[in-house]
This record gives sequence, structure tokens and C-alpha cells, in this order.
Amino acid sequence: MSTTEQTIKWTLNHLPKTEDRQTAHMSLTEMEKANAFHKSFPQYSVTPLTRLDHLAGHLGLARVYVKDESYRFGLNAFKVLGGSYAIARYISQQLGKDVSEVPYSVLTSEKLRQEFGQATFFTATDGNHGRGVAWAANKLGQKCVVHMPKGTTQTRKDHIARENAAVTIEDLNYDECVRLAAKEAAETEHGIMIQDTAWEGYEEIPTWIMQGYGTMALEADHQLEADGCRPTHIFVQAGVGSLAGAVIGYFSNRFKENPPVMVVIEAGAADCLYRSAMKADGSRVDVTGDMLTIMAGLACGEANTVSWDILRNHASAFVSCPDWVSANGTRIYGSPLPGDERVISGESGSVPMGLLHAVMTNPAYRDLKEALKLDEHSQVMLVSSEGDTDPDRYREIVWEGLCGSSKQPFETLT
Repeated sequence: MSTTEQTIKWTLNHLPKTEDRQTAHMSLTEMEKANAFHKSFPQYSVTPLTRLDHLAGHLGLARVYVKDESYRFGLNAFKVLGGSYAIARYISQQLGKDVSEVPYSVLTSEKLRQEFGQATFFTATDGNHGRGVAWAANKLGQKCVVHMPKGTTQTRKDHIARENAAVTIEDLNYDECVRLAAKEAAETEHGIMIQDTAWEGYEEIPTWIMQGYGTMALEADHQLEADGCRPTHIFVQAGVGSLAGAVIGYFSNRFKENPPVMVVIEAGAADCLYRSAMKADGSRVDVTGDMLTIMAGLACGEANTVSWDILRNHASAFVSCPDWVSANGTRIYGSPLPGDERVISGESGSVPMGLLHAVMTNPAYRDLKEALKLDEHSQVMLVSSEGDTDPDRYREIVWEGLCGSSKQPFETLT
């Protein structure tokens, strides 16, 4: 698909199933362990699950909820959950301890630094993951090196640099930056790769990162239950698929007998999961090139192998969205119907909302609406994975109408 393709594309999941070994790593027990670790941080608080009743009525749905990660640890995005937990798991493993023995107070102690020493954590990022890793490393007195792909904005780089990380913008795409960071980590004494994607031979740390993301899923589950809701549908975005794998893995374990309809949503310019699902033989299809999209956090062309195994077994559908879908979602959140709360959702956070709106209001997507069984009885949870992490881009979307229609692709506006 070219970056100028302006039609939402989708497929139901017809992939051959596997032995499904990875879903067990996203069990309620593992997510509770990660959540207990995050609760040890003084910055921890449960992020809102906002109920948009007037929007639900407007769309012809029973309920619409959004898990708003713009409040996470003051970093405006969910990614810190994974990076911090993976660093803690690595340090505890090196010390022969369980992660429950190294809460925040221990990790930041002088005694631990004497026992563990100092490591250099390497990562590649489009913005939020690197900021989360850098923040965690800085809080724990560790070093951090971050590489960012071409097209990254100065604002995103500056956020990471403020966490005392060494950060560069490379003339490479995201996946090439991942390979660069892995190479440098391997060549550095006490260098460790903390990456939110997995490949053959590198799966333990990405699994820990996904378990860290499980804190968000666990919180949302408890909040839904407290509101008397058993979700019928979950919409979650994907870059490499780590967040989607964590959320879908959790809810697959939570509702084993009758899981919700769970939809994986990608940027059209980097839709490796959708393309893999379309191929339908179980193999992964990579996307290469610059992957131009406003959804910077989703501009990833190679799927996480751990997450892919979960998604091919449990995702209901895979959807590829052009940029106008995300931009519309940002504007819907930012200009709510009277009586609904406003949600600040950045371009990578808002695509589930944009998709839900398109499916429920545009007759061109009636077949997708019917395939997903969306109707007046549906109780839908969306994930807004970030706030306005790039304020300039957020204003371009909301104030200036960036990607304001299906005839206005991002690449012609930059």
C-alpha cells in the first residue's frame, strides 16, 4: 500500500493457529506482578478510563470507554510501563532476585548500585518508548543511549535528552535504528538492549516489556468491572504489536471462554500485521522504506515475534488506516459532545477512535461494522496510548486541519 492510499483496509483473522505458547506470559498473575512493581513508584497512579456516553449514543452503541494514557507517570504516554519493568526484571535477574524484591525504593538505593554497578541501556524509538526507557534509567542512576529514525521531530528528541540520555536522530528508518542500537549494545561493556520488539534470539526482554504494558490492561479491566461493564469489543493500535499483544493477551486470558471482539489497528504506511494477516499463511510480511505517517509511534515495519504469536491466535480483525483516520480521532476526542469529557490524544493514540467513528458513520464501511458485530448492544473499549507528545503536530491536526480529509495525505503536507 502506498502512503497516498486513503481507504481503510481490513481483514478478519483467518490465520492458522499455533500452539499459543506466548499468551500464557500475559496471564493475570504476570500482569499483577508487573502492576505491583509499578505501584512501588511514587509517581504511580491509575490512569482514567473515560466513559463517553453521549458519543456512544451518537454512534449507536451502548457504551464507549477510552483508557487515557496521557496521565501516565507525567510522561504523556503508556510506554514507560514496559521500559521500567524490563529494566527492573533485568537487574533483579542479574542479582538473582525476584522482581518483587527490587521495588522502586530498592532500585534507586545506593546499596543496589554497589551490588549491580552501572549498565548502559540501548534502545531505538519513534519517541515514547525511548523517553520511557530514558526516564527509568535516569531515575535508577543508569546510562541510556537512544537512536531515533529520520523524520523524528526535535520536540521528541528534546524530551529524551532531558532525561540525561545520549540521543541521536539517524538517517535510518525505525527498524534500521533497532538494528543499530542492538549492534552498539553488543559492542558495549555492560550494554543491554531494551527494545519493545522481539526477533528470533531476542524475546525475553520484549516479553517483560509487554508484561509491563499489562498494568494498563489490568487497570482497565478493574475499572470496567467497577462500572458494571463486560467489554464486547476492544480496539487497540499496533506498531510492532507489543501493546496490542499485551492487551489482547490479557483479555484472552481474562475471558477465555467468550473473549471480546478484539481489533488490531495500524498506520497504513506501516501495516506489517495487516499484510501478514492478508497473506494468511502464518508468515510475517515486513514493510520497508520511510513509512511516512503522522502516527510516528506506529511507524514500524517488522512485527514483534512474541506478539505476532498472540495476535494470530486471538485477534479478531486487522485494520490498516490512512492518516485521516487518526487525525479525525484526535479532533473527536478534543471536541467532545456536550456532557462528555475531553481527551487529549496524540496521533498514535487516536486512531482507534477515528476508526470506530468511521465504521459507525460511513456507509462505505458498513461491511466492516457488520463483520465486527457492532450494534446498539456493543460496549467498546478504546486505548488512547498517548497525549499530545508532540504539541506542534497536535496543533497542526486540531487547529490547522492536518490530514483533514481522505484527499489530503500527510506526505503532501510536509
